[in-house]
Amino acid sequence: MTPALWSCLVLVLLSGLAASGFPRSPFRPLRKRSLPEGVVDSTEVYSTKISCKVTSRFAHNVVTTRAVNRAEKAKEVSFDVELPKTAFITNFTLTIDGVTYPGTVKEKEVAKKQYEKAVSQGKTAGLVKASGRKLEKFTVSVNVAAGSKVTFELTYEELLKRHKGKYKMYLKVQPKQLVKHFEIEADIFEPQGISMLDAEASFITNDLLGSALTKSFSGKKGRVSFKPSLEQQRSCPTCTDSLLNGDFTITYDVNRESPANVQIVNGYFVHFFAPQGLPSVPKNVVFVIDTSGSMHGQKIQQTRDALLKILEDMKKEDYLNFILFSGYVTNWKDSLVQATPENLQEARTFVRNIQSSGMTNINDGLLRGISMLNKAREEHTVPERSTSIIIMLTDGDANVGESRPEKIQENVRNAIRDKFPLYNLGFGNNLNYNFLESMALENHGLARRIYEDADADLQLQGFYEEVANPLLTSVETEYPENAVLDLTQSSYQHFYDGSEIVVAGRLLDEDLNSFKADVKGHGAINDLTFTEEVDMKEMEKALKEQDYIFGNYIERLWAYLTIEQLLEKRKNAYGEEKENLRARALDLSLKYHFVTPLTSMVVTKPEDNEDQTAIADKPGEARSAIPSMAYLTNYQPPQTPYYYVDGDPHFIIQVAEKDDAICFNIDEDPGTVLCLIQDPVTGLTVNGKIIGDKIASPDSQTRKTYFGKLGIANAQMDLRIEVTTEKIIVWNGAVQSTFSWLDTVTVTQDGLSVTINRKKNMAVSFGDGITFVVVLHQMWKKHPVHHDFLGFYVVDSHRMSAQTHGLLGQFFHPFDFKVSDIHPGSDPTKPVATMVVKNHQLTVTRGSQKDYREDAGIGTKVVCWFVHNNGQGLIDGTHTDYIVPSLF
Repeated sequence: MTPALWSCLVLVLLSGLAASGFPRSPFRPLRKRSLPEGVVDSTEVYSTKISCKVTSRFAHNVVTTRAVNRAEKAKEVSFDVELPKTAFITNFTLTIDGVTYPGTVKEKEVAKKQYEKAVSQGKTAGLVKASGRKLEKFTVSVNVAAGSKVTFELTYEELLKRHKGKYKMYLKVQPKQLVKHFEIEADIFEPQGISMLDAEASFITNDLLGSALTKSFSGKKGRVSFKPSLEQQRSCPTCTDSLLNGDFTITYDVNRESPANVQIVNGYFVHFFAPQGLPSVPKNVVFVIDTSGSMHGQKIQQTRDALLKILEDMKKEDYLNFILFSGYVTNWKDSLVQATPENLQEARTFVRNIQSSGMTNINDGLLRGISMLNKAREEHTVPERSTSIIIMLTDGDANVGESRPEKIQENVRNAIRDKFPLYNLGFGNNLNYNFLESMALENHGLARRIYEDADADLQLQGFYEEVANPLLTSVETEYPENAVLDLTQSSYQHFYDGSEIVVAGRLLDEDLNSFKADVKGHGAINDLTFTEEVDMKEMEKALKEQDYIFGNYIERLWAYLTIEQLLEKRKNAYGEEKENLRARALDLSLKYHFVTPLTSMVVTKPEDNEDQTAIADKPGEARSAIPSMAYLTNYQPPQTPYYYVDGDPHFIIQVAEKDDAICFNIDEDPGTVLCLIQDPVTGLTVNGKIIGDKIASPDSQTRKTYFGKLGIANAQMDLRIEVTTEKIIVWNGAVQSTFSWLDTVTVTQDGLSVTINRKKNMAVSFGDGITFVVVLHQMWKKHPVHHDFLGFYVVDSHRMSAQTHGLLGQFFHPFDFKVSDIHPGSDPTKPVATMVVKNHQLTVTRGSQKDYREDAGIGTKVVCWFVHNNGQGLIDGTHTDYIVPSLF
């Protein structure tokens, strides 16, 4: 957004639900009740809930759909949500039969190679794409086994912008079948107090709506609940089709006893400013209209209709003119004229006779309009306390005169010189919208796409209404010196009636007793200063409404607004400045888990015999809506392990230079935890806990022990992974995710990939260069002796440091050994030899172990030299040096 119109645009909260629960089809005829209630194509969506929490205009929305596959075979279940283009997705989870598969946010560039690979293989899917004027559609589908249940949960956040004096949430409702438990629930908390609250639905009569809808507000709290019964959802009394198909709209505003309101929570503040009752500042408007041949027909007629309606809204204090451009440029008057009744009547006649033909000379049309506004100000032919605006409408690209976009931008920038805003309206899709947006933004305006629909004239009128009533110009917000930092945009060319200015930032001193915020601006009659003082203790009491407040909402509001504004600035930045803006926006996007144009959300989906990771991106404006890509990948571990421990626990060290291997056992009591890997540089640690057989042997020489638990930790990432023979638990800080060995799932986040292959193995990778594989050995549950156990394989360690240690880790560094005097032993099949390693001379025996990565039942034979006595002489120190108190 631009400084000039940032606060007055409506960024409505449009959430749409089309959680079909079955493969989508464009048409479905009405059916009588021959099918079970709420079941379509054997899939029942039995619960859908849209939960909205709005605190101080910041909306936190969770869309949850639950479905069950009633078929006797696996079916695809799909989940669609339409959400605002201005919203940021913050979370997605998929739960199947109680197992949760999370989504994570990562830098988009990190996935570039996977994208290219997926595209080359044809494995692409549009998970987030444009859907209509203000929406993006989030789509994900998954195969669900017969009789299984699935839960989809999507979370997104957005700052609601005030538009024409109200905040609105549009919830797109489209469940596509009867839903036993359908509910929309919105809780609103506004510290200023709620002045009005309403709700309506486009798909249901007021009589039916009234019985399903409850709404109430008192003081600071408001609540809306919409719970239609199955009977109320029917499209007809005997139908099984749902009439829930349209918009559910919640509208509210707040009390404005004071023009400003400041809220402070946990060191972050937000400052809302929306004065009322001020006279409008007279405006000087030049309309620059494309009348080229491509505007012929309905477009030019809709433009005429819109301009005629706009003329009705002009105030007598305003000044105006029209510039028409095709292959050449013409204007209605030689200079701006006042909006007197006589001039307005003449203007209507001019507008009615506008025709279209010829080429498109954007450059000269804009420069003519800019020159006219500059001249009027210089010659004092417009009021001193007035503000100037230029509005251009075009449906195509420049193709005559100066047609280079970058040169047109330069010419316009040099002509305006920051004196007034430029608003660009792009009619349809056959134009360079990015050029229009970039040019508007660098001149303190904005761009708006006008869609080629029957209501295009209403779209044009609606835009004009947003800028028709400026109440203040040159608006500046000021705060105590050296008291704040990281401010969002704090100066605006205009404040428009019905809008709101929002500024957020951080406090340097959280222990302030009071906080003062000033807003200064030029009004129609005089200069104004609005002051808001906050008593911090009173503020703390006022915001103790934990049921309605979600987390550090002001901090998230600040992050949302900062990212949004950094991305806008980036569109007109170059070189190092552009990269710095990108880096700042990216850091905040990752820190606060927002899906923005710089990040991707990784959605993990379990599929039959394949682990699939889908990356969802946020699309941007372009000539047409381009679906963003998702990639599907299948993990394949390297073929040759270098170091592993499996079985009773047998440690195997493959020495590539020798094309040979060394092995040893560790004999310790069940319950002992051993350090396998410890790297102080990367922060990685792997420990294993020993288990015994169900019936313990009294003879330590014959007893069998194995690893039953593994703990993998990364201190730098604040990450822990506990692997048992039943489940895998992943802790990201205090956040816990639990998976089963019955799952096939990939969890991906920055610097980490965890892939579980159902009932087989699990791969853990820390970036490029560190990969472990854990193998699951499953015994017959009623086996009289043996338990299930784990094997641990290091398949890539080249990024681990030279300081790495542990029973396995010490061998990551190059070492040498020599074997001599090979002769028969007591067992003719196992020769004995002398080995010199680490300055020790050892007696070793030739034997073999198994590599179970490919097949946990049979394994592959690996021949090795066995070092006796718990690896004494081969490992540094003694084996008891590697005993640690716990897995983590």
